Amino acid sequence: MFNEALLKSEEKAVLALRSLYNQYGYQPFKMSKFEEYDLYVRNKDFLVSDSIITFTDTNGKLLALKPDVTLSIIKNTADEEGNKQKVYYNENVYRLSGSTHQFKEIMQSGIECIGDIDSTDVFEVVYIAAKSLSMMSDEFILDISHMGLYSAMLDEVSTDKVFRKQITELIAEKNRHEALALCEKYQITKDKSAVIEVMLSLYGNLAESVDAIFEICKNEKQLAALNELRTLADLFANTEFAEKIKFDFSVINDMRYYDGIVFKGFINGIYEDVLTGGKYDPLMKRMGRTSSAIGFAVYVDLLSQLSDSNTYDVDVLMIYDEKTTAETIILKKEELIRSEKSVFSSRIIPTKLRYKELIDLSKEAAK
Repeated sequence: MFNEALLKSEEKAVLALRSLYNQYGYQPFKMSKFEEYDLYVRNKDFLVSDSIITFTDTNGKLLALKPDVTLSIIKNTADEEGNKQKVYYNENVYRLSGSTHQFKEIMQSGIECIGDIDSTDVFEVVYIAAKSLSMMSDEFILDISHMGLYSAMLDEVSTDKVFRKQITELIAEKNRHEALALCEKYQITKDKSAVIEVMLSLYGNLAESVDAIFEICKNEKQLAALNELRTLADLFANTEFAEKIKFDFSVINDMRYYDGIVFKGFINGIYEDVLTGGKYDPLMKRMGRTSSAIGFAVYVDLLSQLSDSNTYDVDVLMIYDEKTTAETIILKKEELIRSEKSVFSSRIIPTKLRYKELIDLSKEAAK
């Protein structure tokens, strides 16, 4: 019998997510561990880091261990007019760790929806993202923004490229003091600085945020993006995740690659986002594609950071001494395993092993 208790939290998450994605019609997509290095050079700004592990193939081609899954999926799929491709994956990527600055193998699960995408598809992907988070923890938040809206609002403030780059970094950091100082440095007028103030301070319920932004919208581009958010808010209103979806302008992805809905998922107990995604039509165009696309990735390996007092390495730690017979140890262990408990047997209590129950066979034998 399959014993789920023997699996680590990351492995359980992968199995649960795979089942979830299958339920929504997403098909498994398997890819090689490496791609031609040129694929990543052409799109290095899209990557989290431009540090890539490379090696030379037997035919002389320079290959790279993949630092990203989305680029591989785009490369290995084709446009089909009027059709959609829905795929999910569970792959390892290879990136520099932010904490150790050394290369790390990172487990990712996620989905990509590519093709003739409508508002229903956008809602479905964001809904599945929320559902993915809920399967890992009850205490989660999915923060949403819209790169088209962000870009259009920034257009009203300044077209200076240096200012836009710097202010974007400060808004992503929610650094109000430095952001307003930058506006003053570039002589941004008070009414335009007020737009930056809104972008820095607005956070909360998606529908209420849409109403607040509507009050300061000035052009069709802003209204078009806002209507996409309003549609999403309306669709989420009657779901179980209505209170989990928040609007946040600080959710910013590169505008050269993203032009629509973008989002990040957070779980209480983990210090960084465990899920990222968005609509990336500009990236598709850069890679010669005509289709639209939206998807997300779950960084499954981050689940190991969860400090859950109810999480154990094994159900039972069974200890014994030199007087305990091998037959006694084996019979007791098999008895526990048949009752679907995981068991670790040892002469001593191992350090750092987390267990629910301790059974001391030496004491039982003495009774």
